[in-house]
Formats: sequence, structure tokens, C-alpha cells
Amino acid sequence: MGVRSDLDANFDFEIVDEFLDHYSMMVDSMEVMIIDLSKPNMYKRSTDELFRVFHNIKSASGYLKIVPMNKLASFVEDALEELRKRNTPVSKETVDWLLEISDTFAAWHDNLKLDNELTHVKFSLLKLPDLDD
Repeated sequence: MGVRSDLDANFDFEIVDEFLDHYSMMVDSMEVMIIDLSKPNMYKRSTDELFRVFHNIKSASGYLKIVPMNKLASFVEDALEELRKRNTPVSKETVDWLLEISDTFAAWHDNLKLDNELTHVKFSLLKLPDLDD
């Protein structure tokens, strides 16, 4: 029994289905926004949108008790809050870190669709890149 089965057993189908639809859209949009962080004219918009995406994932996964997703989304949301305070494009290291984060959330999307357990978070993702570059 995987994550999807757990969700279906504990929550109304419509809530789970709506979460999966929104989660899919958010995961699909992450990569472009992350890459846009390195563009001066897109920085503010991208940080704000990414913050909103991770905030929404954090809130929904908290409600649905998807603990690893909730914890990682919260961690990334905090990092994005720091980036929102700046007004300069991010380093390549930060972009690469966020792309790996995005890959994790995409893998979790596949885990949900296939009713598998969530893949483990790579330890390297829990080390913030130097946000002051």
C-alpha cells in the first residue's frame, strides 16, 4: 500500500483528487521558474511564484499528513523567503539545488500516481547552498 492508498483511505476522494491535480500543475511549473531566477528581469516574479508554490505544497501536504513532503516544502519555503529579500539573480549553485528539489517533488508525483511510498530525500538537499553569492 502506497501513499495514494493511504490518502484515499483517510480523506475524501475529491480532496485527494484536487490535491493531485494542483500538485501536478505546481511540479510542472517549478523548473521554468527556477531557471528564471538567474534572469534579472524575472527574479522577483519567479521568487514570489516559487514561494507561493512551496507554501501551497507545504499547506496541503500538512493537511494530508504527507510528512516528508511537508517538511521539505517548509525547508524550501524558508530558503525562498530569504531569496525574496534580495533583488539579485541567484548563483548557479542555488539554481542547481532548486532543480534537484524540483526533481524530488517530480519523483514524488510519480510515486503518488503509482501508489508507491515516497522516495527518500537525498541528504545533500538538506544543505542549503550559499544564498549570499
